[in-house]
Amino acid sequence: MPTSSSPAPSRPVRAVAFLFGGRARRRWIHLVLGGALAMPYVLAGSVALAVFTGVNDVFASLPAQLGSFAVGLPIAAATSLFPLTRPLESAAVRALCGVDAGLLADGPARTRAERTRTAAWFTLHLGLGGIVSGMSLAVPPFAAALVVLPLVVPLRGGSLELPGVLDHTWALALCPPAGLAMLAALAACAAGGGALLARCAPALLGPTPEDRLAAAEARAADLAVRNRLARELHDSVGHALSAVTLQAGAARRVLDSDVEFVREALAAIEETTRRTVGELDAVLGVLRDGDAPGTAPAPTLAGDLDGLLRRTRAAGLRVTATVGTDPAALPPLVSREAYRIVQEGLSNALRHSGEPVTLRVATADGRLEITMENPLGAGPAARPGGGHGLRGVADRVRLLGGTARAGAAGGAWRLHVRLPVREHAGAPLTEETRGPS
Repeated sequence: MPTSSSPAPSRPVRAVAFLFGGRARRRWIHLVLGGALAMPYVLAGSVALAVFTGVNDVFASLPAQLGSFAVGLPIAAATSLFPLTRPLESAAVRALCGVDAGLLADGPARTRAERTRTAAWFTLHLGLGGIVSGMSLAVPPFAAALVVLPLVVPLRGGSLELPGVLDHTWALALCPPAGLAMLAALAACAAGGGALLARCAPALLGPTPEDRLAAAEARAADLAVRNRLARELHDSVGHALSAVTLQAGAARRVLDSDVEFVREALAAIEETTRRTVGELDAVLGVLRDGDAPGTAPAPTLAGDLDGLLRRTRAAGLRVTATVGTDPAALPPLVSREAYRIVQEGLSNALRHSGEPVTLRVATADGRLEITMENPLGAGPAARPGGGHGLRGVADRVRLLGGTARAGAAGGAWRLHVRLPVREHAGAPLTEETRGPS
């Protein structure tokens, strides 16, 4: 059924919303707060003006009042260097001006440029706020008097002293429209001032390009840590669960006929889960504390490949492995990532019943080559949300500067990975590539 969108509001409706809508009222309150903040500075400016000009009552004339206001604003700009000024002003702008929180800075101004922009904002807020607040105090009573004046004059007769122009009937008839026009002009000034502040807030209170770059780098670092943890959990826990599932299923099928096989399957399940719990504790330790001292070291191709093959074979998968290099000679970083890549390849074969599996590990021309092949089996359907394993392999290979290819070839599934060895000899683990330790 086609959906019908509501018609756009007409121009008069938009104009009324701009002048008197909820956002306009909140911005008006924001301006009045600025006027209230300006009062102490105006009083300080009046004292300074009285000292230098000799005028005893600066509030007796409009020029003196404007002079006090002009002298007070620089004082306000100087006090805006207080560290809490920018956070408080940003909070007020978010709450009352309708500016997106992501466009405003949260912390205090630290650099000279930030302090300068904060001072400019504070001066603008107090300046516009003082003007609109003064108008809000003076215009409504005067406008109300103009609206009711045609009704009061006939009642009071000649007891009212009015300007000569109001002796004419047509002049009295124009007073109510003039009063209403003054109120509309006040609303327009308040709405325009609020819109101006909302437009200037991101430029004056927003983060600098350096702040945005630092925030982007922090988000990238956080994403790198999350991706690393996701890869570790997927490869270690995912492989273990696949193996345990197959072992438990095989044991259930021969529970009454082959007790010895069931005993071996249960022992394999126990060993797999115990090792996986240790790896999970290491990963969660990194998640909690950044590093987890005292936890089990990350598995590597040198020390854990034999155990991985043994557990995989115990799950019922036939694996033929040919290792044409000494894993102990590999750099620790390459050895660890190679172990996870082999583990993910075996996990895929377990999930999709692709056996037998042929694994070849060798070094050539300063690169470690991992090749894994297995027939394309009619294994279980892909689970919802799956398919992250090959992406994790690609991420690991990319971080080490290697290449990876995976896909069907001649009725078999083939995974081929090449990792540079010499480039990472003795290289420390970076934040992106470090595993649980």
